[in-house]
Amino acid sequence: MRIKTEVAERWFADTILRAKVWQRGNKWSTATGKVVVRLWFYFPDKRRRDTHNALKALLDALEDAGLYEDDKMALPQIIDFEIDRKNPRIEIEFEKMTG
Repeated sequence: MRIKTEVAERWFADTILRAKVWQRGNKWSTATGKVVVRLWFYFPDKRRRDTHNALKALLDALEDAGLYEDDKMALPQIIDFEIDRKNPRIEIEFEKMTG
């Protein structure tokens, strides 16, 4: 069993809060079907990182925020990654699948 560090717990809680604020501001209703989750990663430095390592925690946090009912319905697409020393972040775009 893995236990989240204090830093990881703060990141998780902050991610949920930011997602809920985005959800309210964009009038996003909780998705019940498949959702495409497009991701752009902006890292703080050139240290070697794998973008896919962040997916589990991120998709779980977005589920906890209520963007979708079940993260098994999230279809992550990593679009790109870059270095942004001044503003490291993850940019996310959502698209509900129809049909």
